[in-house]
Amino acid sequence: MAIDFVDGNRLTLLNSGGEFFPALIECIEAATTDVQLETYIFEDDASGRPVMAALKRAAGRGVKVRVLVDGSGAARFTDTLQPELLAAGAQVMVYRRELTRFSLRRQRLRRLHRKLASIDNRIAFVGGINIIDDMNQPGGRAPRYDYAVRIEGPLVASVQKVMERLWTIVVWASFRRRFRIPARGDVTPSPVGDEAAALVIRDNIRHRRDIEDAYLEAIISATDEIVIANAYFLPGFRFRRTLLQAARRGVRVSVLLQGKVEYRLQHYATQALYGALLKAGVRIFEYQPSFLHAKVAVIDGNWATVGSSNIDPFSLMLAKEANIVVRNRAFAMNLRQSLKQAITNEATELLPRDWRKFSWYSKLLRWTCYQLVRLAIGIAGYGGKH
Repeated sequence: MAIDFVDGNRLTLLNSGGEFFPALIECIEAATTDVQLETYIFEDDASGRPVMAALKRAAGRGVKVRVLVDGSGAARFTDTLQPELLAAGAQVMVYRRELTRFSLRRQRLRRLHRKLASIDNRIAFVGGINIIDDMNQPGGRAPRYDYAVRIEGPLVASVQKVMERLWTIVVWASFRRRFRIPARGDVTPSPVGDEAAALVIRDNIRHRRDIEDAYLEAIISATDEIVIANAYFLPGFRFRRTLLQAARRGVRVSVLLQGKVEYRLQHYATQALYGALLKAGVRIFEYQPSFLHAKVAVIDGNWATVGSSNIDPFSLMLAKEANIVVRNRAFAMNLRQSLKQAITNEATELLPRDWRKFSWYSKLLRWTCYQLVRLAIGIAGYGGKH
């Protein structure tokens, strides 16, 4: 897959909510024409409230504010924050309202998992950070670990375009004609920097495997080092084979994964892959201070990605996702340094001898969890060697 990199951008890496939320709120406060926000979760908490207040103030001074949330991830949003935003003059819609009856039908599992923002067609944000307090987690003694990118330059137009396309689809599907976006010229922001980047999305129409293919292309061409940090790491056959081949040909491969158990089934399913990864020479590190929510990678110190897509079947086969892919050594090395710091200071390495100490019934439990996840995907209609 050929990625259309756009030159002339200035990119700022943001580490977790402590850096992301002040940057987002500052841009919303300075908005003069429009603010668009997409998020999987929008909570009424210590982080959600300030973002909502900034959006209300923007709408109050005449800025066109559009907020799109997922009906499952932001299930409480309609009762908590949505009425206030609507009353302030913002336009708010929900993507696929949550169904009350449990089902593995693929329509239920197709969620809006993107985390995007566009302000005045001048600044955009892409990443994995929901509108939720980093400390809003079970036993939250340390903030959730995640990343986002602040974008200035021509790539902002790409972010705005994909957001407006989805907004228009939801407008027509929900009969909210008054929320239609007026036609306007295709204005691309002027170059402001020297970083080349691309927006890569996953949907169920034209871009079904774009994010996975971007990863695979970079891994296949890797010659030195691959560093991946991912919250839910359950790669399919193609991805797993490509990663193992890279390790076997001498590429240094490190993966930073969850150390805390957030969802037991997924956590144990991921651990079922540890044996094959370790045997091929992949180094596995488990993040310990809090929940790892990052979805990032650095390859050969000059290719990097930050976004919303996990490396698991739900992100790569079902959900709407968005990643920024960057081809710039300074940005990639900045992200690599941040990841290496987390690996060195806040993670525990799982060595081959540690895996061999797992009892047979412990390994059987993990393999059973892996098969259950595969079964769930098969029932949803996505079997095969993906």
